[in-house]
Amino acid sequence: MSAELHQMGVAELAAALRERKVSAVEAAQHHLARIQQHQDLGSFVALDQDVTLAQARAADALLAAGKAPALAGVPIAHKDIFVTADFPTTAGSRILAGYRSPFDATVVRKLAEAGAVTLGKLSCDEFAMGSANENVAVPAVGFDQAVPVRNPWDATRIPGGSSGGSAAAVAARLVPAATGTDTGGSIRQPASFCGVTGIKPTYGRASRYGMVAFASSLDQAGPLARSAQDCALLLSALCGPDPERDSTSLDKPAEDFSRTLGDSLEGLRIGVPKEFLGEGVAPGVRAAIDAALAEYEKLGARRVEVTLPRTELSIPVYYIIAAAEASSNLSRFDGVKFGHRAKNYRDLADMYAKTREEGFGDEVKRRIMIGTYVLSHGYYDAYYLQAQKVRRMIADDFQQAFAQCDLIAGPAAPTVAWKLGEHGGDPVADYLADIFTLPASLAGLPGMSVPVGFDGGMPVGLQLIGNYFGEAKLLNAAHRFQQATDWHRRTPEGF
Repeated sequence: MSAELHQMGVAELAAALRERKVSAVEAAQHHLARIQQHQDLGSFVALDQDVTLAQARAADALLAAGKAPALAGVPIAHKDIFVTADFPTTAGSRILAGYRSPFDATVVRKLAEAGAVTLGKLSCDEFAMGSANENVAVPAVGFDQAVPVRNPWDATRIPGGSSGGSAAAVAARLVPAATGTDTGGSIRQPASFCGVTGIKPTYGRASRYGMVAFASSLDQAGPLARSAQDCALLLSALCGPDPERDSTSLDKPAEDFSRTLGDSLEGLRIGVPKEFLGEGVAPGVRAAIDAALAEYEKLGARRVEVTLPRTELSIPVYYIIAAAEASSNLSRFDGVKFGHRAKNYRDLADMYAKTREEGFGDEVKRRIMIGTYVLSHGYYDAYYLQAQKVRRMIADDFQQAFAQCDLIAGPAAPTVAWKLGEHGGDPVADYLADIFTLPASLAGLPGMSVPVGFDGGMPVGLQLIGNYFGEAKLLNAAHRFQQATDWHRRTPEGF
């Protein structure tokens, strides 16, 4: 059994644990050994075997007593953007080097209450700002210096970002599932690039308490796993209202997202925006998406052409709003209360300046500067206010499209994962890669990426977007596709 443990997804492993075919300690030890064996991926930034095994022993006690919750003993790992009491939290930044939170993020706590065992923390772009997981300032486990995460399908390529560590770890079978965050596509894009399944729920479905803030009106937590079934189990555990800690948390009760898995797709209307399959989409990506849509038609769904006319505007709108919110959120990192503080400074203002100069990376500084500019006197109305108006129009475009269809489908990204360093530090090239994920984020809609094929040996993901609170419908559509295909079961060579 132990030799097969890392090939099991969440649902399969949870069943094996309940049936006592394997213990939680055995599962944890097996995956910890896998992580050590594949340190060269750079996916993990923090491990603590003692903490992990203590959690596993507690899960085994619950399993033995017949009182085990749904995820009892299932190993998971958390993106290093969620604060954790038992592991350090850096958000991928030098400015939080050595920081230990006195509490767990709500998402971390909820998954622990569901019985999940934490293996460690996963690499991410600094403060979740990036599309490649190359903006990392914290050393990975086994390294003396910061390294970008490598894609398990091709170690010379990026895994996507900012949840690249999460996607790479799941794809490499180092962990059955992981948490991620999605501000403008940071679950869906790396899931696509690494050939795994990932879902971002409706904004406000999952608490942001304890998630190190980037852009508060956009940040949302979600799971990455092998399959839609696995994502449904995790999403059921981590969603739910958190009114005392998160004012943006919706008063929407937690639900069992797996309840409709297996429902027929007969008559399901899948809208395909013409803007999602136009110029700029790689031919191999287009072919994989078309094949996936054809498979859906075999399953009884109907393809409908829709339009999202403001798709191209989502890039400038997002990078104005997100940068503005980042400039506000990151002002708390000043060297006074926690994290890094410059050693040599003249006065308080000099301490602020030197601390931030030493602690923040180039991309974070760039976005803070942009955000401060668009919020400044004389520019607020011209940039920030206009961006908010267009954001509303983008949301309206989706509602007009949903009058004609039940789900919207298209590529999660216009290309497959590019080579490490290929964009040569050009931030705009990275920004453009998010064009298909940004609109749903700006509208606060649920979206997911599902593996549907390969282009040049690299995975391609189909993005599915639902209307508000349509997570169950999304997950069922993905699950039925995965019952009919095996793309999500493909494993990178050597893993």
